[in-house]
Parts: sequence; structure tokens; C-alpha cells
Amino acid sequence: MTLVQLEYVVAVDTLRNFVQAADKCCVTQPTLSMQIQKLEDNLGVILFDRSKQPVVPTEIGVQVIDQARLVLAEADNLNEIIHSFKKELSGTLKIGVIPTVAPYLLPKIILSFTSKYPKVQLLIWEFTTEQIVQKLKVGLLDCGIVSTPLDDKTLNELPLFYEPFALYASKDNPVLKRKSIVAENIEIKDLWLLNEGHCMRNQVLNLCSKKAELNKLKLFEYNTGSVETLKRMVDLNSGITILPELSLSDLSKEQLKRVRRFKDPVPAREISIITHRNFLKRSIITALEKEILDSLTDEMKASTKKEILEGFM
Repeated sequence: MTLVQLEYVVAVDTLRNFVQAADKCCVTQPTLSMQIQKLEDNLGVILFDRSKQPVVPTEIGVQVIDQARLVLAEADNLNEIIHSFKKELSGTLKIGVIPTVAPYLLPKIILSFTSKYPKVQLLIWEFTTEQIVQKLKVGLLDCGIVSTPLDDKTLNELPLFYEPFALYASKDNPVLKRKSIVAENIEIKDLWLLNEGHCMRNQVLNLCSKKAELNKLKLFEYNTGSVETLKRMVDLNSGITILPELSLSDLSKEQLKRVRRFKDPVPAREISIITHRNFLKRSIITALEKEILDSLTDEMKASTKKEILEGFM
């Protein structure tokens, strides 16, 4: 039994395809299949049901693959111990970030992080929370930056900051007559929302459901996963939307005049780094955490005077 064989097995389990797993491991498909066959012969069990497409692990295969992931994780920990001893960070960090955070947070930190840690390669994807969780669990991501809590015992959550929400309105909207607002001031029929699958949509609906039924949403509904599109829909049409604090930095002076803050406790979302409970690359992730926190104000780091909205209905 070799670590390489275990890597091949985990790759097939992750991708559920021998050809794709071979590409990921940078070997030919016959080589990968031969090594997995050798491992099965050595163990005396069949790990995959090859008659099904996509291939699936057998009952005993599930147990062996789970253990293989742990063995590979412990092997990788050896490298982390050495890097920690040498006080150097190197390697690749694969990060999934929700689209309502990525364009506003990452530009603040990428240049600084890569300058401090030139031997670390950041690979970043924008995914929904559900996609990030799934990819963490099969090892396709090292960490995620999402809105929490998720209530998933297989994941670790490290809260970073608490991002307030604000209301953004069209020029003619009567809500602008108010200096500050509460949830009861929001007209559901005027509200532009992100589409299904985005936790921020649910957080906004959880906020607004205190005063109105969700079936009062406008007849015309534009489905988008972009906060920038929500801004444009308000600017070019009418109505209101709810924006996260970091996205307000891109607004012009005229647009900022159409922002209204909530009264205390201000509705907010908790943003965390999440990892699998058997996560690796602790030193790099800790460095990423510090870089993010250094880019934020003390007010953003505090949960006081804020009402943390949950991302589920």
C-alpha cells in the first residue's frame, strides 16, 4: 500500500470518473486503474463499483476511502510541521468565496498577502455556500469564506467579522424621507433580491418577514446572483434593495445619498472562514485570517449592537 495509491483512490471518489481522476493526478488512466487494482488485490476487497456511471464506492470502499483521506491528511501535516519550523509559508491554498463577499473583500487583501507570502499560490473561486461546503467535504477546497452559522458538525467555523446591512433606494422612493430605518419600513413589493441559493437572499427575507408575507413580492422578478446587478436595477428602474456594508465603498457620492442605515440593533451577517474538521494548511489559513482582519475596521469585527441574521428560512 502506498500514499500514491491512496491519492488515486481519493481522486476517483471525488470525481467519480477514472479518466478525470487520472487527469487530476497527472497520470494516464491505465496507470491509475492498475494502481487501484493493485491496492484492491492487496486489501482483498473491491473499492469501486465500476458497473455504474458515475462510478461509486462499494460499502467497504466508503470506509477505506474515509480512512485514506485521514492518512493523506496526516501525511500532509508532516510538510506543515516542517514549514512551521522553518517559519515559512509555501504551497497552494484553494479558497471558495460567496459572490456577495468576494468582489468587495478580496481586492483589499490579495496584493498584500501575495507580497508577504510569495511562495503561496492562492486559487480562488466564487461559489454558493452549498457548493463550497460540498467541495470542502471532498477535498476540492482548503477553506471557504461564507456567511455563518451553518450548523454542520463536519465543518469548523472561524468567525471573522460582522457585516451590517443597509438599504439602498431609487431616487423617488418614499423611504428616503427617513434618516434611519427599521425592518417595518421596508415595502416587500419594492424589494429587489438575489436569486435562490444565495444565503444573503434568505437573510434579507428573514429580516423582512417580520412585517409581510413573502408572496407580496413584485410580479416581475429578475433573478441574479450579483449585488452589482441589484444596484443597477434600483438605479435604472425603481424600488429598493438591501446591500452589505463592504459593497457600499463602490457607490458614488450621489448614490450614497440614497443609502439608509438601520437603527440599532443593526441587521448584519456573520462572515467566517470555514474548513473541514480534518483541515490542513493551518498556517496559511491563519495568515489569511490575519490579512483579512487587518483590512477591516474595529466596528466590523464587533458583534455588539447588531442583530445577526441567519441564512436559512
